[in-house]
Amino acid sequence: MSLKTVDVAEARTLLQRGDVVAIPTETVYGLGGWIHSESGLRKIFSIKERPFFDPLIVHVASPASARSLAKEWTEVHEALARTCWPGPLTLIAPKTSEINPLITSGLDSVGLRCPRHAVALQLLSGIEGGIAAPSANKFGKTSPTTSAHVYAEFGAGVSILEGGPSEIGIESTVAGVVGNRVEIYRPGFYTASMLRKLLAEQGVMVDVVYAVSPVAPGQLKHHYMPKIPLVIVPEGFSWKQDPLLVSVPFRNPVLWQQPASAAVASRELYQKMREFDAAGFDIIFAERRPEHDAEEWGGIWNRLEKAKTQNLV
Repeated sequence: MSLKTVDVAEARTLLQRGDVVAIPTETVYGLGGWIHSESGLRKIFSIKERPFFDPLIVHVASPASARSLAKEWTEVHEALARTCWPGPLTLIAPKTSEINPLITSGLDSVGLRCPRHAVALQLLSGIEGGIAAPSANKFGKTSPTTSAHVYAEFGAGVSILEGGPSEIGIESTVAGVVGNRVEIYRPGFYTASMLRKLLAEQGVMVDVVYAVSPVAPGQLKHHYMPKIPLVIVPEGFSWKQDPLLVSVPFRNPVLWQQPASAAVASRELYQKMREFDAAGFDIIFAERRPEHDAEEWGGIWNRLEKAKTQNLV
């Protein structure tokens, strides 16, 4: 059976009936359920085989929609939304009673994001509240950046709203506001330096730091994993010289050297993982070079560190 897609009107109808739809965004494709449909929300967890303790992000049409779902919306939230939305930034805020506890895993806060994607915004503008949507793949596996990836994961069991390839290629930066500080819980396109500069340009002088918190999705040790083993190796590593350093057997390895541009590497990340498997390789050696320590590579290596089978760096 070949890939079949739905249009925006059909997608909206399905969501309002309590079904799920794979929706395009600039980061990755999401498996969406309407926030006012408990049936749709439960289907997200069931289809993804996702544990209920991992919270979902709610996608909204505008900052005004986000404010209506937040119990508290600070000056910092507003400044970040004003400059980064639509875009790949999720903001954590205390939630209102309108947010189903399934979305937040019982937490008192919710992640809110306005995606920078014309098709997604068209869908969101015509549905009340918002759409909860984690990545459209089985839990812990490689995220999809095309409709074909979604179909490969779920077949005809999930309706897909076509939106072309994802522009950014990795999940959004997730940030919360704690006192006079912004905390980044999941790195992505927006780095701490970028957010600090954007806030300062608006006269909002707060520090931006990296932190760990259960309020953000994707915090488990293993996530985003390809079907074949992935081993992180240092520059110049030779599997022919040091095969015993690798803890899994292999016959047909591939050396993955990232492009010079972090933006290109981000866009290609999940696509490459799938291509290596389809090409018949049985292990991926992902080369980490000194320049990858730069902040703009943080989101990419966060994903690779969680996708790895072993780390030789």
